[in-house]
Amino acid sequence: MNYSVSEENYIKSIYHLQQQTDTVTTNSLANELRTKPASVTDMLKKLRTKRLVDYEKYRGFKLNAAGSKIALGIVRRHRLWEFFLVNKLGFEWDKVHDIAEELEHVSSAELIKKLDSFLNFPQTDPHGDPIPDTNGKMAVIKQLSLAEIDAKKTVVVSSVGNQSPEMLEMLKHYHIGIGTSLKINRHFAFDGSVEIKVTQQSACIISGQMAKNIFVHHG
Repeated sequence: MNYSVSEENYIKSIYHLQQQTDTVTTNSLANELRTKPASVTDMLKKLRTKRLVDYEKYRGFKLNAAGSKIALGIVRRHRLWEFFLVNKLGFEWDKVHDIAEELEHVSSAELIKKLDSFLNFPQTDPHGDPIPDTNGKMAVIKQLSLAEIDAKKTVVVSSVGNQSPEMLEMLKHYHIGIGTSLKINRHFAFDGSVEIKVTQQSACIISGQMAKNIFVHHG
């Protein structure tokens, strides 16, 4: 069954919200999509009719198995296109999200299969997020935020939580990307900021908010 661009956007947004909370409310989805709760209610009726979401009175709604499968397919296409745009066309990682938002709706299974093969079956996208395989399975990445790592430890950046253009621009300013090795010099209790040292760069201080959105593993 084919779904409209609007339906796919709703399904993907529900999926992402479910990563933060088990069930999703009409208001939270309206805020995520910047639309009116009434519009969300209308779309949810359509998705329930197509048996993609379940609703629990007073709690909210969630994707069922069929809805989750579709969501993971959209996420897979989005992250493969981001990988293609960065690694094959040379786009900066803070410029690809909106383009991938359009390309993810090209649902040709043959195209995505060939794209995956052409890219040599990447496991993660340019921001470090795992790419679902054809069965919707994703690799589990063991990682902690910079804010959770003890001082004097050297770590490698594995993914980014906040992927807004503003955040990615800041990371580029500090010469931080996926695979960057850096040392944590000191934590500051006052505001949670962290002094870090990137290889071949001067030590710098990043905010606590930024530290919570940079995920790392031990190199």
